[in-house]
Amino acid sequence: MSPLPRSAARRRLLGALLAGPLLASGCGFQLRGPRALPFESIYLGMSEYSELAAAVRRQIRAGGPTRIADRPDDAQVRLEVLSDAREKVILALNTQGRVREYQLRQRFAFRLVTKDGREVIAPNEITLRRDLAFDDSQLLAKEQEEILLYRDMQNDLVQQLMRRLAAAKMTPAQP
Repeated sequence: MSPLPRSAARRRLLGALLAGPLLASGCGFQLRGPRALPFESIYLGMSEYSELAAAVRRQIRAGGPTRIADRPDDAQVRLEVLSDAREKVILALNTQGRVREYQLRQRFAFRLVTKDGREVIAPNEITLRRDLAFDDSQLLAKEQEEILLYRDMQNDLVQQLMRRLAAAKMTPAQP
């Protein structure tokens, strides 16, 4: 039996490469992308210059047609931040009494209310934790690792917040 000509082998390879995504899409598989928010406009009750507020703004703009209002009166809903705190707690000490491990925590509490004060999302809290092994002989490296862990926690927080906002149920106003 003679080997396939090069062009036939290429066609088969190309056909196999194209068939994979078509078969995956046919079974209902879809990458999770940004979900549209169930309201037309939102006011973010956060410091305008915080990294968290900037990340939330980017996600809202990327997620769909929801507009970010500059004033609470111009928005259909407003995000009220009840608390936003970071903690660094000692988890373990070595035999000399020096810190061996920390736990980094971030807590973010919020609620979502309409223009007329009805709660769309009741007070809710997102809590994130990361463990950080510590060695005082590598102080600069551990400080950088801490910064990266907090940044990772913030990204997780934004994703969780966006999922909760997207799951909000908007009910019509009662007369």
